[in-house]
Amino acid sequence: MNLTTTYLCLELRSPLVVGAAAPLSEDLDNIKRLEDAGAAAIVLHSLFEEQIEQETLDFHHHSRYGTDSFAEALTYFPEPEIFHVGPDLYLEHIRRAKEITQIPIIASLNGTSMGGWTSYARQIEQAGTDALELNIYGIPTDLDLSGADLESEYLNIVSAVKFSIEIPVAVKLSPYFSNLAYMAQRLQMVGADALVLFNRFYQPDIDIENLEVIPHVLLSTAQDLRLPMRWIALLYGRIIPDLAASGGIQKGTDVVRMLMAGARVTMVVSALLRHGIEHLQTILLQRGYANEQELERWLEAHEYHSVRQLQGTMSQAACPTPSEFERVQYMKAIQTYRPHPVKSR
Repeated sequence: MNLTTTYLCLELRSPLVVGAAAPLSEDLDNIKRLEDAGAAAIVLHSLFEEQIEQETLDFHHHSRYGTDSFAEALTYFPEPEIFHVGPDLYLEHIRRAKEITQIPIIASLNGTSMGGWTSYARQIEQAGTDALELNIYGIPTDLDLSGADLESEYLNIVSAVKFSIEIPVAVKLSPYFSNLAYMAQRLQMVGADALVLFNRFYQPDIDIENLEVIPHVLLSTAQDLRLPMRWIALLYGRIIPDLAASGGIQKGTDVVRMLMAGARVTMVVSALLRHGIEHLQTILLQRGYANEQELERWLEAHEYHSVRQLQGTMSQAACPTPSEFERVQYMKAIQTYRPHPVKSR
């Protein structure tokens, strides 16, 4: 069975890529375990823009000064002591990860502005990473910032980074653009080599007893794959950048769905945090793991010889009824739902 695929101009042994998740990729032993368990590539945890700024100013002081004066409290920023690593350590982490593995290592930059991105993109490239993922995370709350201006910020960042480095660049997007298809096309025009759909925004919670805003991480479930699957199916064949699915990948049949929609690779994180690194072997159905019909078993049962045969076969472009991915599907879903009958008392 041929499980190989390509992503970011890299030849991968399977479509299973470990997405950016600090608990998994911060530890070098875990990185080696991920490779041994079957990961085709690893996206390292992100280097945050705040970490870059911390080298030139006292971030803690400036993040707390005047907190009560603004509607958008700056105390929402993570405290310095919980940052994962500083920039210099991050660069060294890339070098050491490359030394102990044979699979591609993809770095991740996470920020909200242009400041320092190109400089650190160059340093990350020099550290030996195979590709770079831009995680342009931000919640737009400026009343004077238009959607067009926000899109321009994204495009300027991607364009500047692409101009500064030679390695492939992926852009991890949120689904909250007014026209995601148009944005995808514009990102292609400024040189994005891949689009990762989608970024998950972890929403804060409120501790009503201690009157604090607290972080709240909810791991993705299988239901979360519907949104990226739909958009990958809509974009497949219409844009050049590779499409990577992120969110909701729990088992091998989830990988099949995403590949059919048109994904080159699938990013796995939450399932590994829940079940452990060895769960990768269950998804792949490697020797000694014979649970459900996971990826390799499913392909064999349905007489596929490679994952590349799957890619895009159920995209909108290949679907006999292309409108199934648009309003028709929405109307049919409503019409087919039947509420549970009310029991008489």
